[in-house]
Amino acid sequence: MLDIGSNCAQLQIVDGAPGAPPLPALAIKEPTRLAEEIEDNGALSEDGVARVIRAVGEAMVAARQNHVEELFVYATSAIRDAANRDAVLDRIENDTGIRPQFLTGEDEARLTYAAAHRWYGWSAGRILLLDIGGGSLEIALGRDAKPELALSLPLGAGRLTRAFLPDDPPTRAQLRKLRRHVRATLREISDRLRWEGPAARTVATSKTFKQLARVCGAAPQRKGPFVRRELRAADLRRLLPELAAKPAAKRAKMRGISAGRARQIVAGAVVAEQAMKAFDLESVELCPWALREGVILRYLAGLPDQVPDLHLQPVRGAARPEDAVPLRPVADGDLPLP
Repeated sequence: MLDIGSNCAQLQIVDGAPGAPPLPALAIKEPTRLAEEIEDNGALSEDGVARVIRAVGEAMVAARQNHVEELFVYATSAIRDAANRDAVLDRIENDTGIRPQFLTGEDEARLTYAAAHRWYGWSAGRILLLDIGGGSLEIALGRDAKPELALSLPLGAGRLTRAFLPDDPPTRAQLRKLRRHVRATLREISDRLRWEGPAARTVATSKTFKQLARVCGAAPQRKGPFVRRELRAADLRRLLPELAAKPAAKRAKMRGISAGRARQIVAGAVVAEQAMKAFDLESVELCPWALREGVILRYLAGLPDQVPDLHLQPVRGAARPEDAVPLRPVADGDLPLP
């Protein structure tokens, strides 16, 4: 599976079987930083297109060297919402031989929820899920394998940084304007969620939430997936002024914050803070599985109709066995083990 996101293109090679957990055998991550490359007209810049093509090309070389026969290739909101999306797709296909597919924001919410539901099991009760990506915020609520509610809002950390926080570090006025925007966008959703009643478990799945939790003292990834990790609203409120006062270069030196996300972590923290406030949440629990695991689980379960517009593509030109080389492990030990 190749996931082309706002911050990186990540290839995960999975030797999957129905009923088995979708454990990645090998993984590679190439930076894209597409949130920085959206022009005023909404198009992805030439540098951004070149970066995506390079990242996809590296992933395809690795897929061939490791004898991947079929591949899911999908892009999330940074390319999906770009004004020049079709031209970008054409160039990726011409240069790499692979044409990425797209999921809607609502599909992303449903599939991410499915992964979290599988991770926690039926005993979890009703789950409220939050996922802050580069371009959007996904929200899902449900008790069963399919969520009762799945929404996607244009509140991604990269999108909001570009639109509201041009200075580094941001000014107080910029932060106030961003908070008002996030609060207003969440208002109608919060009323709906209150009407649905409280969830038994509230979980977060995105890298933004994971890095914020790590800064606030959650266990590092090397401790494994079974360690309970959470982000408390009180800790986040204390952290936000410190994050906002530092430039990105200094944020990148803080525990748990990667250089690639240091610029947008302030906007992500504002979205997390306002969402937890709007939904009356004192804390969220971090779930190791997210969208990629949701896509794989659906296909392993024989439910391709629940992953619309996404299909397997053949990988041509597989390398000879003697040419195979191992992929680089994903940074920070971030492999979603069972």
